[in-house]
Amino acid sequence: MTTNIKLSATPTREQISRTKKRIDAYIQSVNNNPNFRAGSTPYYGFHEPGKAIHGTVLVFHGFSGKPKQMSLLSDYLFANGFNYYQTNLAGHALQPPSKYWCQVDLKPEICQPLREKVQKDSVLSNYIANLPTDPSKFQRPSFQQQAALVSRLLLIEPRLLDIVPAIERDDDPDFYRYFDSNHMEYLTHARQRLAELDDMSGPIYTIGLSVGAAIALGLAADKPNRISKVVSYAPLLKLHTPIMERYVNLAGPLDIHEKSWSPGESFPIGALTAAAKYGAFVREPKNVKALQQVRTLMVLTENEDAANIPTNQKFFNDVGGEKKGNHLYIYPASDLVPHPLAEPDVKSQGMTNRFWQSLYQETFRFLTSGEIDPGNMSNTEQDPNLPQVPPLK
Repeated sequence: MTTNIKLSATPTREQISRTKKRIDAYIQSVNNNPNFRAGSTPYYGFHEPGKAIHGTVLVFHGFSGKPKQMSLLSDYLFANGFNYYQTNLAGHALQPPSKYWCQVDLKPEICQPLREKVQKDSVLSNYIANLPTDPSKFQRPSFQQQAALVSRLLLIEPRLLDIVPAIERDDDPDFYRYFDSNHMEYLTHARQRLAELDDMSGPIYTIGLSVGAAIALGLAADKPNRISKVVSYAPLLKLHTPIMERYVNLAGPLDIHEKSWSPGESFPIGALTAAAKYGAFVREPKNVKALQQVRTLMVLTENEDAANIPTNQKFFNDVGGEKKGNHLYIYPASDLVPHPLAEPDVKSQGMTNRFWQSLYQETFRFLTSGEIDPGNMSNTEQDPNLPQVPPLK
């Protein structure tokens, strides 16, 4: 059984043709780049001209992911009346990440002397020497190790005590005094992808996971008159804990990499710093005010290990909460749902989201009606009154 929901637009052949031409030109530029990262080709699904649709969904994958990351979701939405455009994050279609992904780095005149001190420090040099060199074996240090590494860095370079606040405080005026950063390329790139949909009639919605969720929110704040609704799965608006945040911000001079979600790939810690810095941008008052015009669904999990839950909860309230027609759902710890909660076939922290079909149903309900049924979110049985989500093959 399906709901009787009114379709909102009927794109013409000309509108679809112009839109495809723009996107195809971008896809070709990605695929032809000599530094192309395998599997990072954006793609789209548009219904035939003259067919009524609910609108077009612009989907942003998570940090270190690829456009296919939420293909099951876009397939479901397409089967039930949406067009979609699965794009990539700024730089994530290219490799190596150390060169092309957004990063925050200490300025060379600060970083180079610090690197020399790290190399001369027997404790840190020994630690680095014992790190695995195979990207598939990279592993984030435990919280205890993170705290110990931060303490050691502060011990050998006390000047960092003056520098750290510039990156840990939102909008600190000294940030660009100490750091080089291109984190705003996330927004520039997202604007370009949205512009490729300029000729498409009907509502435009953004959906994202983790860093992609922050980008979906930031783009909606930037273009509140164009984006009708946002679905934000576990947005990374601030790193999970203060210890993790300080470790990520200071570990760059150690040349530490972390394992990507893609096999055999890794990325520098400074790329996570840029993602968090972009999250701070999304939380700026001007963006919070703009998002009060855009209805938002935020989905979080208490088993979070990347994003800061209290920050996300505050952000939800700041953009108007339920009074503005927004919705927040948090999977309780007992549901064993991990950070990549929109992916049914991805295991993180030993967990997967067994409620993914209901999550997709509620995403559909929100995009078409602005409402959700919280009771369906933690339900392995789908709502029979909504389009059914096919099982994993």
